Amino acid sequence: MSELNKDVVDLVWGRPSGGGVSASIFRRWTQGFVFSEYEQTALEQFEGGPCAVIAPVQAFLLKNILFSRESSNWRQILEEEQKTVLCSTLSEILESACASPSTGFCIVTWAKGQSPHTSKAPKTQTQSQTQDMPEPESSQPPEEQQPCLAALTAEDLSFERFHSVLHKRTVLSVSDLREEVLSLYHSWRGCCGVLLFLYSVILTKGIENIRNEIQDPTEPLIDPVHGHGSQSLVNLLVTGHAVSNVWDGDRECSGMKLHGIHKQASVGFLTLMESLRYCKVGTFLKSPKFPIWILGSETHLSVFFTKASLIHSKSKKPSHNSTLCNISWSPQQEMMLVGPESPSEQARRVFQSFDPEDNGFIPESLLEDVMKALDLVSEPEYVSLVKSKLDPENLGIILLGPFLLEFFPDQDSGIPDSFPVYHYNGLKQSNHKERVEYVDGTALVLGFEDPMVRTDDTPVKRCLQTKWPYIELLWTTNRSPSLN
Repeated sequence: MSELNKDVVDLVWGRPSGGGVSASIFRRWTQGFVFSEYEQTALEQFEGGPCAVIAPVQAFLLKNILFSRESSNWRQILEEEQKTVLCSTLSEILESACASPSTGFCIVTWAKGQSPHTSKAPKTQTQSQTQDMPEPESSQPPEEQQPCLAALTAEDLSFERFHSVLHKRTVLSVSDLREEVLSLYHSWRGCCGVLLFLYSVILTKGIENIRNEIQDPTEPLIDPVHGHGSQSLVNLLVTGHAVSNVWDGDRECSGMKLHGIHKQASVGFLTLMESLRYCKVGTFLKSPKFPIWILGSETHLSVFFTKASLIHSKSKKPSHNSTLCNISWSPQQEMMLVGPESPSEQARRVFQSFDPEDNGFIPESLLEDVMKALDLVSEPEYVSLVKSKLDPENLGIILLGPFLLEFFPDQDSGIPDSFPVYHYNGLKQSNHKERVEYVDGTALVLGFEDPMVRTDDTPVKRCLQTKWPYIELLWTTNRSPSLN
């Protein structure tokens, strides 16, 4: 293999102690982007591992279907529409990853005649040799362009053989990129389509650019032991930057700069790890441009989203028994869930920045700093008065709830009390009867002063509570959807 190919392999797979990537882990990554036969807008994942690519692609796919199409029947699309929306989604992610438009976009696909379905044994060629071939894979006749669609048909394709028959092509304009991606639709759907796309993103971004963004350059994008994608890989696909952290901006730690997210993402990210206090997701990922969130568990990624807001009358909070009554659609307000921060939401975020352990309270000595950060009146006499009101028992702490009620008693965040939600999990074994389908439900977002409407205590709910602390979920199925 050429040096470039070796660099890609080291970046993606690392250098396993055993001398090579396990055949079973590589096989799990050899699937393409395949739509579920039961849910025409949902991608199917055959085995654990490639969710780090499939879930972000699914999130952007939903964004383009829900918010860029005029048709209201978003769950039923024709095969030609599947082709169009998948390829436009892949192009969008490649455009986002491009560090400099002047360097162009890289497309990685099979060298001519070398896709796994080819009956002839492939010649051993390096990537640098195949780059100079006059015709890209997309110029093959249609019957030669049809790779197999089932991941298991790639069992005979070894790790080394895969990397010996890759072809790289560079296109210099966005229009050429979109045209080339569309022409390679069968490659994306076929065997190893996920890896071909991942390698395209990596070479478009630039190997050195990725290494400069990853916190630990020796950490591979795919764990060579378990086969899971890293946070850097997820961030690369979601934001175009392979940073290793999910907080807003950069942070200094012991003289070392740790990179985070620098602008609002198109789709969001929430993780169960935050509910376990292993990390803290920033607002750029928690409040994306569109109401679609990738949900992370310890081992898997799924997607949570809403198509449009449902709103209740603000004069009456929903009760457990009347949750689904008197609800009206408000399509024009479908983006309220991801609108700008309200003053109370900003206050919650600032308060929590002084509460790094997420205890729900701060020492009273920090109250003045919080008030200054929120540009509230912070004269010593007034701060002392507020302390006595918020801590009447002299416990030495200020609770978040009473603080928000004191300064933002009638603050309406604009978030609807109730809205329809959907959960996607691409793994067949994680779905009822192994049918990859969306699970429908209704979300209730209550205030901290409301009595709790207890529905369940599932990982999905705990993950969502990192954004909406008082959310409750009512699913239309007998069981809650799985994060794993």
